[in-house]
Amino acid sequence: MSRKYEGIVVLNTKGTDGGVEDLVSVVSKEMEAEGAKISEVQDLGRRKFAYASDHLESGHYINYAFAAEPAAIEKIKGRLRLNNHVHLQYFQRKG
Repeated sequence: MSRKYEGIVVLNTKGTDGGVEDLVSVVSKEMEAEGAKISEVQDLGRRKFAYASDHLESGHYINYAFAAEPAAIEKIKGRLRLNNHVHLQYFQRKG
């Protein structure tokens, strides 16, 4: 049974050749490979962190709204942990 989720992904754009759009599409494809059906991607922009995290001063925040099986969330988290451009990720069930 598919459920609706929302996820915030903070991207590390330091040292990337392509733009933010390229990173957003890569993360979207990785999520879809684990069974997520993305309905909306919202670019929240670059924001400064309250404190330096892993030598980063800021990150680019992206909000994903998607539907997926509950078991797919852990697979998505594991897959995104392997991506060096994903600094932080947080997922929560909607509704």
